[in-house]
Amino acid sequence: MAKKLTRFILFALVLGIVAGWATNAAIDDGTPAAAAQLKAIAGYFSIVTALFLRLIKMIIAPLVFSTLVVGIAHMGDTAALGRVGIRSLAWFIFASLISLSLGLAIVTLLHPGVGIGLPLPDVTAASGLDKAAFSLKDFISHLVPASIVEAMATNEILPIVIFSIFFGVAITAVGDRARPLVRGIEALVQVMLQVTNYVMRAAPFAVFAAVASAIVEEGPKVLFSLGRFVGSFYLGIAILWAILIGIAFLAQGRRAKDLIRYIRDPILLAFSTASSEAAYPRTLEALERFGVPPRIASFVLPLGYSFNLDGSMMYMTFASIFIAQAYGIHLGFGQEITMLLVLMITSKGMAGVPRASLVVIAATLSMFRIPEAGLLLILAVDHFLDMARSATNVVGNAVAAVLVAGWEGKLDPERSPDIEPLRAPSHMPPLAPGAEPEA
Repeated sequence: MAKKLTRFILFALVLGIVAGWATNAAIDDGTPAAAAQLKAIAGYFSIVTALFLRLIKMIIAPLVFSTLVVGIAHMGDTAALGRVGIRSLAWFIFASLISLSLGLAIVTLLHPGVGIGLPLPDVTAASGLDKAAFSLKDFISHLVPASIVEAMATNEILPIVIFSIFFGVAITAVGDRARPLVRGIEALVQVMLQVTNYVMRAAPFAVFAAVASAIVEEGPKVLFSLGRFVGSFYLGIAILWAILIGIAFLAQGRRAKDLIRYIRDPILLAFSTASSEAAYPRTLEALERFGVPPRIASFVLPLGYSFNLDGSMMYMTFASIFIAQAYGIHLGFGQEITMLLVLMITSKGMAGVPRASLVVIAATLSMFRIPEAGLLLILAVDHFLDMARSATNVVGNAVAAVLVAGWEGKLDPERSPDIEPLRAPSHMPPLAPGAEPEA
């Protein structure tokens, strides 16, 4: 099933490019009427993608809750939970610094924005993005959900994680009396994995529609007009992948070379749909196949979706300095380091914010008196950049889960990446009568 899905997604990706390009070439004559018609056609294509992403959002909340609660219940003690949490956050901070610094270094060395020579608008000129959507104060105050039902209804992953941690720790403390509840949630995990299998069968159609929609409306020329910017960013992404996988190789030896093979499907899905969230269920399954225990993967992965979006963080420094270069604004080394540290903090509030990277960039630019209207320059190619960001987020979080599992000494033997998704993890059995939770 895994190999077939990969082939179908690749075929849909190529077909989407061809269909989008052909449609754009047949209709686009440079007139406003043609542009409106292409936008309408792209809107029809995007219906399929929107439906698929809604299907994904439908399963995210119960999947995160059930896998995380069962993982904590089988972790056995709060000391192990705290140790995994501290190690995860320590790696997230380190990976964030790597991603942000690499974006800063690449854009500074290659100067993709130099020579564009945009006329300098008023610093208060707006980009059209709602900066009020991001607030560090709101982010911190919403860590703890006022209602878990509301958090699940809006797919706010971090509040769901906080509630799930409390719930899982409470189950561990209650002990034997919570056994029926643990068995019920374990059953929910298996049901949600089965639902995931059903949803993923629609992935090739969503990939085709997403790519076709972007090419129909913008045409291939948009990639060439900002080709240096796009090419420089993709080069940075390739270097970031090499660094992350290299670190995994140093930590796990030759075994780490198989990691990409195990997560190829979620990477391809995230890249094609430009959505890290769409790849979450498959990433969880791929990590289990690689040998990361579900109790660790189900804890690290949701946290990573809030704190470890490596591709998005690299993009924020890259795009911010690119816009400054395009306007001919010089930033000193001290200002660049200050920007890096600001983005290091504000990026942790990206989860759940629409077009989160752009929103955080817009909020940061004004702090350094860079016109946020410069974001309009990159909006045309943002979808293609988001594809790379999303795929990189998957790689970063997969590496994080593998590293934490390795540090815990809990990596299990590998299973074939081509088998069907796991139904009942043998190393995560239901609590037997009178038994203590697994240590």
